[in-house]
Amino acid sequence: MSLGRVLVIATNVFREVIRDRILYLIGVYAIALFAIGRLLPDVAASAESKILLDVGLGAISLLGLIIATFIGTGLVNKEIDKRTVYVLIAKPVSRLEFIVGKHIGLSAVLAVLVAAMTAIYLLVLTVYQTPFPLSSILVTAVFQFLELSLITAVAILFGVFTSPLLATLLTFGVYLMGQSSRDLLKLGALSENPGFQRTTEIFYLLLPDLARLNLKNQAVYGLELIPEPLQLLSSAFYAVVYIGLVLTIATLIFSRRQF
Repeated sequence: MSLGRVLVIATNVFREVIRDRILYLIGVYAIALFAIGRLLPDVAASAESKILLDVGLGAISLLGLIIATFIGTGLVNKEIDKRTVYVLIAKPVSRLEFIVGKHIGLSAVLAVLVAAMTAIYLLVLTVYQTPFPLSSILVTAVFQFLELSLITAVAILFGVFTSPLLATLLTFGVYLMGQSSRDLLKLGALSENPGFQRTTEIFYLLLPDLARLNLKNQAVYGLELIPEPLQLLSSAFYAVVYIGLVLTIATLIFSRRQF
């Protein structure tokens, strides 16, 4: 795999997504968060700081999820529909380079979005004199990016072999189930049915454990309480490995398509 060709594809994806005015969402986020901060004292004076902390981080995840899903599922199909994939595949570009380049390009856009919205978030908290745990928020932002990068890989995987609409629904489904995969495992442990227990264990192994990457509660309610460095490294490693496996599967499926 040539790193140069991967970076060229990634750069083209980055520029194309930016040209679609995706960054306007940063302005929408800023206006909405400032407005919420202004209205909170009138509607929830006793808990306004926690609400602002929670809403700000939640909005970053939601906007990132929308972009990762809707754009990620169409990255490959768009090339097929426009028939530009024929030109790319005809050149000395492998299917792996094509898939990895697409993923890196969209992940770079998400990194810019998360960084910009986190900066705005901290600015709003400072303006409204809301106490916040800086280290916890920064760590949470990093893991929000890892979570979104993982969802991007899932979206690309579904986009390789299904229609954009079905791929979008499946990606949202994986996200929702991934958030509760631990609860599913606990539910299986409570059951006395061995078959159901094995089924829940299989689902837990197949689905991404997104709870490992969701540190929002620690940032909002735990103040400076964040997981130990070894646990953070383990969760980050898990995300990277899962992304690699998903992209490998996407490449294998994509390589079977004839152009």
